[in-house]
Amino acid sequence: MADWKDTSRDAQRLGSVPRAGGDVAGRAGYDEGLRSYMLSIYNHMSSAVLLTGIVALVAASSGFAAAMAGTPLMWVVMLAPLGFVLAMSFGLHKMSQATLNILFWTYAAVMGLSLSTIFLVFTGESIAVTFFATAGAFAGLSLWGYTTKKNLSGWGSFLIMGVIGLIIASVVNLFLQSGAMSFVISGLGVLIFAGLTAYDTQRLKMQYEHLRGTQFMGKAVIMGALTLYLDFINMFMFLLQFLGNRE
Repeated sequence: MADWKDTSRDAQRLGSVPRAGGDVAGRAGYDEGLRSYMLSIYNHMSSAVLLTGIVALVAASSGFAAAMAGTPLMWVVMLAPLGFVLAMSFGLHKMSQATLNILFWTYAAVMGLSLSTIFLVFTGESIAVTFFATAGAFAGLSLWGYTTKKNLSGWGSFLIMGVIGLIIASVVNLFLQSGAMSFVISGLGVLIFAGLTAYDTQRLKMQYEHLRGTQFMGKAVIMGALTLYLDFINMFMFLLQFLGNRE
């Protein structure tokens, strides 16, 4: 998602959202357009999370998750979401908005199949508690990222380095199987994706100035929703390591 990230960084360097025109009507029009843009992103993101949750619950209750566990199909389902993200990121400028939209909703459904296996590990009650805790934290962090006057652009490089570190540490722990290391990874994961939630929200808000009135707006909504969706899902999974009661 190099081009997508570069656009947002350029917007962040401005330090504040410039207004369209100096008159009250121009400012009101800009603010209305920004609200509509962000609302579309949140609607797509929340609907995708809902779809993922429904698919995961159905797959678990129907026995599909249990039947899939330990089979090659489980690895296919677990790795498929990564393929969708890469396809959407690198094919962003070549795909039509309709194609990108189909991939987005398909990705959310496949992610539901992938996450259905958590019902085999954690109790349904603890999954529900963690989900609502994540939703509350996400809402608060995103609201802060949207309303704060503090420029969060400096967080970007640090947070991305943190994600890379998490991936490396998680791979290493697959071999070490260290409970203490897993606990540390989960704690850092919650903090990093909490930071990314605020950072990405502000980044999406700032880049509206560059995207408004362009044909890329529709695609930007989908990719923005994907970004916040990933922040939510990752924060949920790391938080589940703390709050989840195992079966």
